[in-house]
Amino acid sequence: MPEKHVKYLDPKNDLTFRRIFGQHPNIMKSFLNSMLPLRANQHIVSLTYEDPAMIPELPELKHSIVDVKCTDNFNRQFIVEMQMYWTNSFKSRMLFNSGKAYVKQIEKGHKYSELKPVYGLSLIDDIFLQDEPYKNEYYHHYQLAHTEHKDEIIEGIELVFIELPKFKAQNITDKRLSVLWLRFLTEIDENTQEVPAELLNETEIKEALEQLHASAFTKDELAYYDKYWDNVRIEKAALQDALDQLQAERKAKELALQEMENAQQERSAALKEKEKAQLEKEQAQQKLALQMLKYNEAIDEIMKETGLSKEEIENLRKK
Repeated sequence: MPEKHVKYLDPKNDLTFRRIFGQHPNIMKSFLNSMLPLRANQHIVSLTYEDPAMIPELPELKHSIVDVKCTDNFNRQFIVEMQMYWTNSFKSRMLFNSGKAYVKQIEKGHKYSELKPVYGLSLIDDIFLQDEPYKNEYYHHYQLAHTEHKDEIIEGIELVFIELPKFKAQNITDKRLSVLWLRFLTEIDENTQEVPAELLNETEIKEALEQLHASAFTKDELAYYDKYWDNVRIEKAALQDALDQLQAERKAKELALQEMENAQQERSAALKEKEKAQLEKEQAQQKLALQMLKYNEAIDEIMKETGLSKEEIENLRKK
C-alpha cells in the first residue's frame, strides 16, 4: 500500500542529496547502475566514497551544485552532481572534474594501460538543450568517439547529463529502475502526500525515501535545508539578472550597430544621389557644349554658358 501521512523533504536539496547518495553506498550503487550506460557485465558491485572536493567551486554558484564522488570494485570512479540550474560552465566543469580524476590515477603509480574509466553524472533541475531535435530528450550521453565511425570509441571519460524537468514517465506502470529513480527525484518533495507503491516496492528507493522523512532531521538541519533553498533562489535570481543585463547589453549593441548601418546606408544613398546629380549636370553641360560647338559658337561663350573648361570643350570637339 502507498505510504501516507509522512512529511517528506525534496531529495535534490544539498542536505538530503548528500545524506541519501553520499552516505549509503547500496543506494548509490542502485542509482548508478540504473542511470549509467553500463553493460550487464560492467554493473557496479560495491562502492566506496572519496572526497569530492577536487576543484574550487564557482564562487557565484557555490550553493547550486551538490557533488558526491565514489569508486567501485573495478576502481572506476563516479562523480555525481546535482545542479539546480544550468550555465554553460557546467559542461566544462564536469569535463575538468572528470579529467582530473582520470589523470590523478597516474599519480598513484598506475601505468597508462591500467587507467580506469571515470563517469561524470550530472542531474540538472533545469533545461539546457531547447532546440527542436532535443525537445523531448532528457538523457544525454557523451563519449570520445570517431567522427565517422561512432562505434570506434576511446574509453576513459564518459559524461551523462540528465535534464530532470524534461523527464515524464510515459507509462505509470513502467517498472524500469531508471524510471523509478527519476520519478523519485522529480515527484517527491515537501508537497508529497502519498508515495506511489511502485517506488516503495524497490528496496533502495524505499530506503532513500526513509532518509527523506522530515522527522529524521534536527531543527538545525531543517533550518539549513530551508537556507539552502533561499541561497539557490538568490543565486538563480542573480544569474538571471546577469543574463538579462547581458541580453540587454547585447540588444543595445545590436541596436547601435543597426543604427550605424542605417546611417551608413543613408550616407551611401546620399552620396549616390549627389554623384548622380553631378553626373547629370556634367552630361547636361556636355550636351549643351556639343550643341554650341555644332553652331560654331565661340569657346569663351561656351565656357561661360556651360561652366566647362577650355580643355574639356576641346576634348568634346575631338570626339
